[in-house]
Amino acid sequence: MTYYYEGIRVPWVPTREEFIEQALDLANVGKGDILYDLGCGDGRVAIAAAKRGAKSVCIELNPELIQRAVEKAKSEGVLHNITFIRNDFFKVNLHNATVVYMYLLRSINDVLKPKLKSELRKGTRIVSLDFEISGWKEVKSVRVSSPSRIGTYYLYIIGVSDV
Repeated sequence: MTYYYEGIRVPWVPTREEFIEQALDLANVGKGDILYDLGCGDGRVAIAAAKRGAKSVCIELNPELIQRAVEKAKSEGVLHNITFIRNDFFKVNLHNATVVYMYLLRSINDVLKPKLKSELRKGTRIVSLDFEISGWKEVKSVRVSSPSRIGTYYLYIIGVSDV
């Protein structure tokens, strides 16, 4: 499934299940957090965060994927901890987030950077899989691997990484 944002091709590539806990550990996600998953796909990251006691917000344009996320959250027993927004994440205000999860292309990250800087509060953690945010300094990066895939998580913190 592929969508386009201002002419940029944005395919849905799900985060591997075996990488999700490492992302949540890197951002220290738990009770009291509000995790926004930008382009949530089938909701797997938001669902995992909800299982840790966080509130999650799934933002996804594709109606089939958002429906899949709702059904999965219901079957996992965390539907009450997740808000689903079928919209372009560029049009959704992110100010409530304490954690933002992204598995987007670098070109999208770079277009998203001013929005992140203007809407997120100081201390908000951002985790990006495989694609850096150009010009920002990651607080930490972690290599993740499975038998068939290697990736890198980048952790950014508003007020530290973006200065």
